[in-house]
Amino acid sequence: MNEALKVKLSNLTKDPGCYLMKDKNNQIIYVGKAKNLHNRVNQYFVGSHDYKTTKLVANIVDFDFIICKSEKEALVLEINLIKKHRPKYNIMFIDDKSYPYIKLTKEQYPTLRVVREAKKDRSSKYFGPYPDASAAHQTIAILNKLYPLRKCNKMPKKVCLYYHLGQCLGPCEYKIEPSVYDGMVQAITNFLNGNTQDLLNELKEKMYAQSEALNFEKAQEYNEMIKAIEHISDKQDIESENRANLDAFAYYADKGYISIQGFFVRRGIILEKEFKLIPLYGDAQEEFISFVMQYYQDHPFSSELVLPKEVDISIINEVLEVKIFQPQKGYRQKIIDMAINNAKEQLLLKFENQNDQDSLLQASVDEFSALMNKEIHRVELYDNSHIQGAFNVSACVVFEDGMPVKKDYRLYKLSTYVSDVDSMKEVIYRRYFRILNEGGIFPDCILVDGGIMQINAAKQILNDLDIEMLVCGLVKDDKHNSANLVNDKNEIINIKHDSNLFFMLARMQDEVHRVAVGFHRKLRSKAQNASILDEIDGVGNIRKKQLLKHFKSFKRIKNASIEELAQIVPEQVAKNIFNTLHNEV
Repeated sequence: MNEALKVKLSNLTKDPGCYLMKDKNNQIIYVGKAKNLHNRVNQYFVGSHDYKTTKLVANIVDFDFIICKSEKEALVLEINLIKKHRPKYNIMFIDDKSYPYIKLTKEQYPTLRVVREAKKDRSSKYFGPYPDASAAHQTIAILNKLYPLRKCNKMPKKVCLYYHLGQCLGPCEYKIEPSVYDGMVQAITNFLNGNTQDLLNELKEKMYAQSEALNFEKAQEYNEMIKAIEHISDKQDIESENRANLDAFAYYADKGYISIQGFFVRRGIILEKEFKLIPLYGDAQEEFISFVMQYYQDHPFSSELVLPKEVDISIINEVLEVKIFQPQKGYRQKIIDMAINNAKEQLLLKFENQNDQDSLLQASVDEFSALMNKEIHRVELYDNSHIQGAFNVSACVVFEDGMPVKKDYRLYKLSTYVSDVDSMKEVIYRRYFRILNEGGIFPDCILVDGGIMQINAAKQILNDLDIEMLVCGLVKDDKHNSANLVNDKNEIINIKHDSNLFFMLARMQDEVHRVAVGFHRKLRSKAQNASILDEIDGVGNIRKKQLLKHFKSFKRIKNASIEELAQIVPEQVAKNIFNTLHNEV
């Protein structure tokens, strides 16, 4: 520890607040909160720690702090700082997927939508999360047949196909009494809250009536709706006696890792699960509370939040506006016990494999550093992609200690293609000239896709910018597989092809190639799709922008019906678009 850091630690205030740990590049790598900043921050630098915390402390060269009025204020600030800076050593709630919800708007003429996130707003009701998008869309399809709510995002000037199909009352043209919509909203709310029995009885009566009238096609339609509702409403055994709406979170910590398990229960049914197994760098309970707080930054509250009884909820109660239970018996305790057991089992199952992976990765990083005769932690890789010189692009991907840092990936549209060497010069210049001017992290090593010509191109630009940096090349064989590592003297660096280091470098090279080619294909596809729209009679720049803004992608425009297209453009233009995209005359 340097003297300046010792002085800073000794003079640190004892007030509550947040601390921000920084590395040698002045990057924030960890954010924490404390009742007493002096005591908490000093704990990192005294005594012994486990391997994970020792690794964190070894990277700390400085810290900042923000004094707060209370621990509550510090907790809120901590969550916002984590969200803003995304420090590498903090546990963060990052969705591996977004959960589908059903959104019922509180407008004069309400609409139903499937959305991928439930925002905390008062202009809509949200129901879910649903196990998958298909379940949510299936529910919407049933409700659309039963209740003719407005379907259009923007109110049109005249009725559309939905009105003629009986799936909309046509409020754009006709006056509808508010009580009609109030009744439908109440019925839909009851349905989405799980009160389906009355509706099922009504549908069964209609099915029998249609069957007796020999209207078998209509009777079959009712029968399919009944089966779909029963499928959606199907319960699990453990929940059969309870109709609760709750979120339950629990955790288990061991050997430097924390396993967090969440259950989302709606109408007594566990609809979705959330699981995280993450390296632990701080106090397990504090990290767990931080995780739960982050979750509710982007998700609406359920009726109840259920947490283990050992968690200190005093500060959570001050921040979150939700009823919190810490059960010791009954149904909620069953859910918490299940969450704790799941968290424990998942950690035990994955820990050995995870630990092996960490050890192998660290060994690979150490071996790479030894080969290069310098500490290698941050590596940037470059790959260019084009097709006969067209759509000339480059990608930069970043790895730290063998792990991808996707937030630092960069994509570049390059100038008119001359040669691969010129493309390499351009991207290296643009990347590091910007870092020099605007600040940023320089890597310990650059890996380019190719041999000595690509290496020399990168070295020339770095020399012009007066930057000292290690540059190597990754060369592929005639089957386009990773083959050799080449240094700036055009020497092959011997790496066994069955070694962990070789596999790590191959994964890195595959990743930069995937990103570069993906960007190239995306640009090419956009250009092709745009040109097709440009050729359609009646579609100019304004209408093209309107279509893309509404449908979000060319694929959705192609999949849209004439009626859906006609909501954005005149009907004849909609027919022109549909016929052109489906090759119909």
